[in-house]
Amino acid sequence: MGRHLVLVGGGHAHMLTLANVHRFVQKGHRITLIGPSEHHYYSGMGPGMLGRTYAPEEIRFQTRRLVEKQGGTFILDTVTSIDPDKKSLKLKSGAEQSYDLVSFNVGSYVPRELIQTDQAEAPDIYQVKPIENLLAVQKRLLELGAEGEFRVGIVGGGPSTAEISGNIHRLLRNSGRCRPQIQLFAGLKFMARFPRQVRRKVIDSLEKRGIEVLEEGYVRAVEPGRLILESGYHYQQDLILLAPGIRPSPIFRASSLPTGPDGGLRVNDFLHSPDYPDMFGGGDCIYFQKRPLDKVGVYAVRQNPVLLHNLLARCEDEDLIPFDPGGDYLLIFNLGDGTGVFRKKDIVFNGRLAFFIKDRLDRRFMKKFQAFE
Repeated sequence: MGRHLVLVGGGHAHMLTLANVHRFVQKGHRITLIGPSEHHYYSGMGPGMLGRTYAPEEIRFQTRRLVEKQGGTFILDTVTSIDPDKKSLKLKSGAEQSYDLVSFNVGSYVPRELIQTDQAEAPDIYQVKPIENLLAVQKRLLELGAEGEFRVGIVGGGPSTAEISGNIHRLLRNSGRCRPQIQLFAGLKFMARFPRQVRRKVIDSLEKRGIEVLEEGYVRAVEPGRLILESGYHYQQDLILLAPGIRPSPIFRASSLPTGPDGGLRVNDFLHSPDYPDMFGGGDCIYFQKRPLDKVGVYAVRQNPVLLHNLLARCEDEDLIPFDPGGDYLLIFNLGDGTGVFRKKDIVFNGRLAFFIKDRLDRRFMKKFQAFE
C-alpha cells in the first residue's frame, strides 16, 4: 500500500524531490506540497531583483505547476503546528493534514522584535524576507525617489545588508529618480565573520557610492520614521529595512519538537528527526546535530539528492544514505554596480569578473530547475 508524503515548503532543499514527484506517484505513493505561495523565489538573486538586474519571473520556480503536472497535490496554506504522534499538521486556514512521512523546508524569517508598533501602522518598515517583500520595497523606493530627497536605513551587518544597499543605489540611479541617503546600521563591526580582505572590498565599494556604514552600536528599537540605538541616539529615516539576521521557522519549538539552540528542527545524518524517523527536513529550518551549518543556500542545494533518496527510500522501506555537508563553499556578493566580491577559501577578488561568475552560476541554476516546470 502506498504512503502519503507531505512536503512543507517548496524551498531549495526540496527542489529535486519536487522535480521527481512522478517517481513517487509511479510507485503508488501520494505527494502533497503545502506552501504559502504558488512560487518559490531563489534568495541568491533577490537583491538583483530589487535592483532590476533580474525580473521576478527570472528568479522564481512555479512550484504549484511543477507538482500538479506530475500528479501531486498542492495546498496553498501555511503549517502552524505539528502533532508528530498523530502524524497531523494544523494549517493556518484551520484545516488539518495527515501524513505518513513529512519533510520540512520552510526556511527562516527575519525577527521583527525591534519594531515598536504594529506592522499595519509601520508601512515604511520592511523585513528583507520573504524575498517577495523586496518587490514591495522596490515599488516604495521608486515612489519616494519621485518625490525628492529621502533616507533609507538598513539594520544589519551581514552580506544581505551589503547586497540590498548596493542594489537600492542601482535601482534609483538607473530609474532617474532622486537617490537616497543610505545608512547601514551594522552593530559593532560590519561583516564581522569575514576576513579583513573581504570586509574592506565590500566597504570600499559601498562608500564610493556614498553608502554610509555605521559601526556605532546595535539598534534597540525601530519606530515609524526613526531608528534608536542602544546608546539612545536616534536617526531619522524615511524607509527602514530589517536584515539583522535570520531564525529558523518557529513552528518546531511551538510544537514541542526536538530542536537545536537556534530553534531549528534537530535532524541526524540522514536528515530526519532522531525521535521521529518519518519527519525529515532541510535548508535553513533544520539544526544538523552533527555540526551546526551556516544559514546559506549551498547546504540546502547539497541536501537535495540526499532528501530525494531518503524520502523515496523510506516510502519503499529501503536503506537511507547520510548527508555529508562537504567542505568550504563559494561565496560571491552582488554589490549592485555590476561588480561583486568573490571568496573561496583563501582566494578573494572583486570586480566585474566576480559578478559575471555569480550571474552565470545563478542563471544556470535557475535554468536547470525551471526546465522541470
